[in-house]
Formats: sequence, C-alpha cells, structure tokens
Amino acid sequence: MNDYMKNHSQLVRNFLSHKLTIEGKSPLTVKEYAYDLQTFLRYIVKQKEHSSLPLEEIPIHHVDIELIKSIELTDIYEYLMYLSKEKNNGVKSRARKLSCIKSFYKYLHVKVHLLDKDIAKDLEMPKTPKSLPRYLELKEAEMLLNAVGGKTRERDYLMLMILLNCGLRVSELQNIKLSDIKEDTLTVTGKGNKERQLFLNDATKKALEDYLEVRKGSKCPSLLLSSRGTPISIAGIQYTMKNLFRKAGLDATRLSTHKLRHTAATLMYKHGKVDIKTLQRVLGHEHLNTTEIYTHTDDTMVKEAIDQNPLAHFEKTDNHNKQH
Repeated sequence: MNDYMKNHSQLVRNFLSHKLTIEGKSPLTVKEYAYDLQTFLRYIVKQKEHSSLPLEEIPIHHVDIELIKSIELTDIYEYLMYLSKEKNNGVKSRARKLSCIKSFYKYLHVKVHLLDKDIAKDLEMPKTPKSLPRYLELKEAEMLLNAVGGKTRERDYLMLMILLNCGLRVSELQNIKLSDIKEDTLTVTGKGNKERQLFLNDATKKALEDYLEVRKGSKCPSLLLSSRGTPISIAGIQYTMKNLFRKAGLDATRLSTHKLRHTAATLMYKHGKVDIKTLQRVLGHEHLNTTEIYTHTDDTMVKEAIDQNPLAHFEKTDNHNKQH
C-alpha cells in the first residue's frame, strides 16, 4: 500500500485506486487527491464528532459511507471558508481541493452507486485568475544551453534540448525509454497514459547521438541515467536544471523545469509561427483552451496582426475641402 493511503479508510482507498488504475491518473496526482481528501475528512470528523484534537492528528480510518451521507452542502461551504480564512489558501489551492471533493462525490454516486445523489455536483469552482506562464526569452534559452558543462554535459545538454524543443513535462522526460526513439521520432507517454509522437529536429538528434555515445556501455532501458547508471529521477532532473539556471546567471528562484515547457511552447508559437492546433498536439493538451494561454504571451504578434489589416494605412479623403 502506498504511504499516502495509510491514513484513509477502505472507502477512500478504493476511490484513490480507481483514479490510479482505471482513470490512469499519475501517482503524483493521486497523492495530491489523497492529501486533499485527508484535510477535508479530518475537518468533517472534527465538526461532526466535536473532537478536541488538532486537525492534523484526527484519525479518519473509520470514515464510511454513512459519515459521507451525513455531510451537507453547508459543511462543504464552511470547509472552503476555513481553507480561506484559517489556512490562507489562495483561489487556485481552494479550486484544486474542491475539484477533488467533486470527483470523490461523483465516484460515489456514478461509479459505485453508494450515494443516491451528488450534493457536490453543482458546487461552483472558485474563479481562478488567469496568469500568463513564465518563460525564457530566446536569448535566455541560448544562455542556458551554453551554460552546460561538467561530467554529465552530454546528458544535461540532451535533457535541455528535449525540454526546449519538444515541450515535454518533466515526468514525460524522465520516462523516456531507448525503445521510444526510432530514427527521428520520439513516442511520449503523457497524462492518462496517452501516447503522442514527436519529431526530433537536427539539433536534438545531434545531442542524442553525443549522449548515446557516452552511455553506450549501459544496458539500462531508460534513456536518461544518473551518475550511478540508474534511471534518473524527477528530483534529479529538477536539481540539475536548478543548477543550470544558476550557472547561466538566471533567477533560479523564479524558474523551474516546468517553465522550460512553457518556453518551448512560447518559442514555437512566437518564433516558429506554429498554429494553435499543432501546438496542442505537440504539448499533449486534452483541451485547446489550455493551449490558448500561449496566444497571449507575445504583444508583438498582436501588433503584427493589427498592422496587417488592409485598413492599417487608410487615409481619409477630405471631401469637405473638395466641395469648396
């Protein structure tokens, strides 16, 4: 049993297992579900049983369907208020926690038919402000690539080239197997175990050739290896990227490996003039509106679009003067 399931009752474990095995959610996502439900259920138990224990110490292994049935809509609203006032959770955090609750209720009602009705179904999600993704400018991306050096330079350079050219998530990068690469194509397994095929450009193929040359003695099926010859971990990739940000003179406190995915998307859209539907396929987004955030990252494209309007250089004819 995974550690994050240990505090939960069988009812909740079944839900988490369903997310993991049937819906194909990543272990990291399921772990977040587990912790979010843990906080919610501890709050409910504290209110229903009038427990004097601190919230983080309240046991929830006894939570069953009868307790869930006793929860009213007002309880959920009060929980959201608690998150806002007592825990200082921002809008995004509250929205994520509510999304978990809604998913849990939907499972109990629709999938396993333990609830006659889903009281969370019509709960409105908190409005989350849409912020533009942080990304590197082209010159900063070049600085980052030029900062690569040391014993693992071929591996680190390849990781950067894949992230900056293909826009992979860090988990997708970490999961690449040697067998996923066929000549200039890369098969990526994304969220929900969905596969997509990407193409390696010349610079990335050269970086791949250089790295394969230095790791050719290994029989490990994973592409990217740690210094011990084992598959590199997600934490290992993130640690490497943080060091490279610093070496390149970039603000490592404001950057992350995921920002390189944003960078790849922005560079493709801004400089490569890639259309939004193609960009959606490259990034593996399920919904187009997720990809559309990149259409707001470059004001120069907005200016160009307006400048290309056929009326951009129209000059008014002074009919009034002509009449006189």
